[in-house]
This record gives sequence, C-alpha cells and structure tokens, in this order.
Amino acid sequence: MDSEGCRVAVKYYSDDWPTNSSKEAFEKSVFTKTQKTNARTESEITMFENNIIIYKFAQDLHFFVTGGDDENELIISTVLQGFFDAVGLLLRGNVDKKEALENLDLILLCLDEIVDGGIILETDANVIAGKVASHSVDSGAPLSEQTISQALATAREHLTRSLLK
Repeated sequence: MDSEGCRVAVKYYSDDWPTNSSKEAFEKSVFTKTQKTNARTESEITMFENNIIIYKFAQDLHFFVTGGDDENELIISTVLQGFFDAVGLLLRGNVDKKEALENLDLILLCLDEIVDGGIILETDANVIAGKVASHSVDSGAPLSEQTISQALATAREHLTRSLLK
C-alpha cells in the first residue's frame, strides 16, 4: 500500500475475503489501524480480526504480510523481511511508490517466488531477487542496460548455446 492507503500490489491466498470490495475494506481497516505507528526500522506486529499482521514502512510504501491467528509470527515476519529486502535489491535501494509502480512486474514476481498457493517457498532475499531477475532477463537488451545478474545469466545462456552447437 502507499502512504494514503491505496493498493499498490497484493496477493491473497485464502477465501476469507471473497469479493474485491471486502478485500479493499480489510486493507483500509488494516491501514487505519497501523498508520500512526512508526515501523520504519523494524517490523511491527499486531492482531486484527483474528489475523496476525506484520508490517514495515519504507518512504511512501507500507508492506504488510498477514496470516491466521494460528500461524507462527516469526515465520510471517521472515516472509515480510525476505519480501522487503528482495524488493529493495530489485529496485536498487530506491523503494518508493513511483519506482514500485514502474517495476510492478518484478514485485509481483517476488510475491510468486516467495509464496505459492499459501505455501512459503523461499524467504532469502538474495535468492528471491536472483530468481526474479533471471525471469525478467531480456537477452536481446544490450549488456549496458542489464543488471549484473541479468548480464551473467545472458552470458551463461550464450555460453551454453555455443557449447551445445
């Protein structure tokens, strides 16, 4: 969410909120409950409507991960920290709304790499960012416009092709 409570990117893995309007109402309620806190350096935790909510703020973005009240808070916190750090790596430390919207595809890929169908797959930010970067490689782009990991992936692909010929 942004600093005004508007949705930037979201993924739901349960049917607790069946309609889009119920999801938006839940998001607005969570935002209202957490907006006056200062979760900039460390993640904060709260309970809301039988859900554990772990959140962290960066500039004009608010990051939230929720789970049922029977979930482990440390695991949810690890998911949030992995997502937060991976987004920071992918956006090269410039984590703000404008940059997030310009790279929304990378953020959604991050979510897909972390959780699949409600099951946590990965929490290491470096692994997540590496997988996302390798998915988003445009091997036709000039090397000067690629990140280091993308350039290495492109080089590896070209080397593999030349060895298999």
